[in-house]
Amino acid sequence: MKQKEVKELSIEELGEKLQSFKKELSEMKMTHAISPIENPMQIKNLRKTVARINTELTLRSIQE
Repeated sequence: MKQKEVKELSIEELGEKLQSFKKELSEMKMTHAISPIENPMQIKNLRKTVARINTELTLRSIQE
């Protein structure tokens, strides 16, 4: 998910996406620990997406 896409979402949508991405990230990490996944860069990309969403939520809370 690109930064441009993150900025277009509402606060409620960002919260929902954040929860789903965090869950997916933890499941992916667990799967990778048991047996290596095919593309470990997926973990890195998902972690960056979570960080983008957290950053956007923080910026919006400061602006209010």
